[in-house]
Amino acid sequence: MKNPEIFNQTYTDYWKKLNAFSYTMTQDKDLAQNIVQDVFVDLWERKEELNINAIEPYLFRAVKNQVFKHYQNNRFDKTVLEDKFEDYIIDNFTSIDSEVMDMLYSLLDKLPEKRKEVLLMYKFQDMSIDQIAEELGISKQTVKNQISSALKQLREGLKDLTWMLPLVIFRHNF
Repeated sequence: MKNPEIFNQTYTDYWKKLNAFSYTMTQDKDLAQNIVQDVFVDLWERKEELNINAIEPYLFRAVKNQVFKHYQNNRFDKTVLEDKFEDYIIDNFTSIDSEVMDMLYSLLDKLPEKRKEVLLMYKFQDMSIDQIAEELGISKQTVKNQISSALKQLREGLKDLTWMLPLVIFRHNF
C-alpha cells in the first residue's frame, strides 16, 4: 500500500462499497462518508507499518470498527449495530453466500427439533403464525415463543460470524 497508485486504485475500487456499508450501519450520509474517509486517511498514514494480506476484509472491518468507535464515543450501545447485521443475515437467509449458508445450517442444526421446524416454516415457507399453530396443533403464543427463542439462539451463534458479515452483505448487494 506504500505505492500511491495502488492506494488510489484501492480507494477507487472500494470507496463506493465502503460508503454504502457505512451508511447501512449509520443511516447518516455525512457520517458514513466521514467514517470511510477516516479509514482511508488512517490507511495512508500507517502505510509503512501495516502488513495487510487481504485488503477487502481489512477495509470492511476498519469501517465497522470506526462506526462502533464513533457510537461508543457518543455513548451508543453497539449491540444495536450488531443486531442489524444479525437481522440482515436472518432476513436474507435464502440469498446468502454458500459458505455462510453452511455455517448457518450448522447453527440451525443446533436448534431443538420443534423450534427449528417452526422457524423454517416461518422463514422459508412464509407461513403465518396462525398457519403454523394450526398445522402443528400448538397455540399461537407457543409459535411466537419458538420463533423468538430460535432467533435469539441464532443471533448468539451469529456473534461468532460478525467479522464476515460485511462481506456477506456486499457480496449480496453488489
